[in-house]
Formats: sequence, structure tokens, C-alpha cells
Amino acid sequence: MDYLYYAKKYLINTYKHLPVVFTNAKGCKLYDVSNKEYLDFTSGIGVMALGHGNEKWIKAVEDQLEKLVHTSNIVLNIPVLKLAKKLTEISNMSKVFFCNSGTEANEGSIKLARKYSFEKYGKGRNTIITLDRSFHGRTMASLEATGEEELHKYFYPFPEGFKHIDITVEALEKAVDSTVCAIMIEAVQGEGGVNPLSKEFVSKVFEIAEKNDILVICDEVQCGLGRTGKLYGFNNYNVQPDIISVAKTLGGGLPMGAVLCNEKLKDTFKYGDHGSTFGGNPVCAAGAIEVLNEITDESFLAKVAEKGKFIKEFFKNNSSKNIKEVRGIGLMVGVEIKGKASEIQKKVFEKGLLVLTAGRDNVVRILPPLIITQEELEKGLNIIYEAIKSM
Repeated sequence: MDYLYYAKKYLINTYKHLPVVFTNAKGCKLYDVSNKEYLDFTSGIGVMALGHGNEKWIKAVEDQLEKLVHTSNIVLNIPVLKLAKKLTEISNMSKVFFCNSGTEANEGSIKLARKYSFEKYGKGRNTIITLDRSFHGRTMASLEATGEEELHKYFYPFPEGFKHIDITVEALEKAVDSTVCAIMIEAVQGEGGVNPLSKEFVSKVFEIAEKNDILVICDEVQCGLGRTGKLYGFNNYNVQPDIISVAKTLGGGLPMGAVLCNEKLKDTFKYGDHGSTFGGNPVCAAGAIEVLNEITDESFLAKVAEKGKFIKEFFKNNSSKNIKEVRGIGLMVGVEIKGKASEIQKKVFEKGLLVLTAGRDNVVRILPPLIITQEELEKGLNIIYEAIKSM
């Protein structure tokens, strides 16, 4: 069967597929239709934190499949209640709403922030400040929240009420006025080029927000849930937001997202304000519980942080005129190069390694499963370095 022909004929052209079709995977390795092995430095764009085929996760999902697959949200199920308790407690938040993806989590966060402000201050206070090079999703409001103009073309008109600003204290102070209800940030911008925010900037965001009763939304869809060596990316800045959006890692490979809110927002949404047919699915929830069981272990997170330090040390010791900068936190690292990252992606693919690109095709993005071994990490980094050096 010519699978690539099928892809070209039947799939809408929204992705530049690498010429491979995978059939199975284990740990940090994927296998194609001819059983060729590939090392995974993408984890499905930050999803497969526990790697592929984690036995505890599979058992949790299989056990739930045999019991209850789906109900409507007019009734309750045990896994989602257990997950709600665990996720809110470890996040130091009050309540949670479950959905299916990161873009949905961000849409819910936007609605929650605007309703809080409307109820407290009335009309006209609904602007959300977001940052240049941010990425918050593909649905209409989350796309308009995204600070990347290239992604906006063709899709106008967008919902109103967003300001995109440069990532400077000066731009932030200038943007804040009586119409602003929230500031939305990623502690580490993934799609935008793996850009960690400065501690000075994050501190100023929270200082201004507290002074003006402006909510802070932390989009932790990619940088959250263990990716940076801490539970959340914002934990690297010693702050606590009003709203947290999560997805990707949460479901362990199944579609799941969540909106978490603090005490002052816990009763903002009322009956009928928001909803999701599949949000809180018991099978997804059962898998998510197992994900959280593993990634919240302090020794697990410490190992992620150490692996992140190793990546930076590797590129410090293996420099190249083609490398401009290496940045990131934990196992969320971007290698900015003098050239096209998509060309490096193709080169390393030929050597059996999968990597991502970011920024404006000038950053090689490294997002391996958090359980990656030292041997696998060294192997992949050497392949990347040789490809960049030979540009």
C-alpha cells in the first residue's frame, strides 16, 4: 500500500509531512512500516512525556476502557473527580474545567477572564494583552491571541479585544489601561522559538496585574507539566497565576486539556457559561492520573532539569559558527542557527532522528520524552550537531 499517496490524495494539506509512516513505538523510539527505527526528539510536540508504550499508563487506560468509555457531563465519573482533586491540589489552584486540547483550554481561559472582569467592572474591560511571538492555538480567539501576524492572514475578521506587545517592560506599561482584564503569557514560548521570558519581565507582569486587579493567565500547554524540570514553567519564576491552561502532556497521548483557576475565580463560570462534549472523558482522565503520578515525583523532575543542563553543556563544548544561540529550560531547548531549521530537520531525519522546528524556521526545537536516557540524548545531540556543522 502506498501510504504517502493516500496522504496526498485524502488529507487536507495543513502539514508538511516527513516521508514516513509509523506503525509502533516504545520508549523514545518509533518504527516505520519497514521497521526502521527512529529516535524521537519531538514527543509528539511535547505530548509523550512518559515516552511511548508506558506500561502503567496503558494499564490505567485499558482498565478504564473495560469499565466506562464515555458519558455526558450531566453526570459524573470517578476518574475525572480523582483527576480534578489531584490536578488542582498539585497546582495550588481551586477548581478545574476539562476540555480536549490546548487551544480549547486557552479559549476557556479567555472566557473566564472576561466574565470575571465583566461581573466586577461591567462592559468595556475585556482586553487581553499577549506577547510578540506567542502561540496560543488555532481556533479564532486563541489564534488572534497569538502574537504572530504571519498566522493571521486569510482568516479575518477575528474576535476583538487583544493587544500584542513586544516583550519589554516599557511596552507592557504602555499597553495597560482601563480596558485590560488579563495578561496572557507562556513562561517559555515554544512555537515562537523556545524563548524563556526574563525574570524581570515576568515580575513586572505580576506586579502590574496585582496593582490593577488584572488577571494573569499562564499558558502552560507546552512548557508545563514537567517539561522544564518543574511542574510548571512559571514555577521557575516564583509566581502564581490566576488561570493556568494545560494540555499536551496531560493526556499522555490522548486528547485532554484543562483550565485551572484560583480561589477568586472559582465561582465565575455558572451553569451554561461553558461546556465540552468530550471534556472530562473517563478514559482520558484515567491516563492523565497516571501521567501526574509519574511526573510529580521530585526525583523525576530533578532528572529532567539535569538533562536540560546536559544539552546546554553539550553545545557549549561543541560550538559551531552556524549556531547563534542555545536557549530553553529543562527538556525544552531551542538551537537558533544561521540557516533554515527545516533543512536540519530533513538531514537528521535521514539519520533516524526526529526533531521539531520553531521561530521563523531558524530554531531547531528539542522536545524529547522526559524519560529519555543519557545514551539516547547523546546520540541525538551528536546527530544534530553534525548536521548543523555541515551546513
